[in-house]
Amino acid sequence: MPAHTAIAKAMKVDDAISNALRDKTELPSEKPEVLRNTTLALTKNRGNISKSEIQEFYDAGYPQRQLLDIVLGLSQKVISNYTNHIAETPIDKGFEPFKWNA
Repeated sequence: MPAHTAIAKAMKVDDAISNALRDKTELPSEKPEVLRNTTLALTKNRGNISKSEIQEFYDAGYPQRQLLDIVLGLSQKVISNYTNHIAETPIDKGFEPFKWNA
């Protein structure tokens, strides 16, 4: 979480978006909320999402390619997270100001 927050800040992502994602509150607009909901559905259901969830994603203006981008991003995060948990990787000093606990 600290690294993602730092990267978002460097990319000038509005703090309201980062805070909503971290705090699990509603995002400031519908399109990113649909993106989050689709990503969570893919994660929770191990890739099995309903046709209506896929259609909602498309109706929000996202193409199929971006649905596949989510799958790619999730696969990278699984590898990274599993490795960091096993290795007990400490937070980089540069990311410590963004440390967060659920």
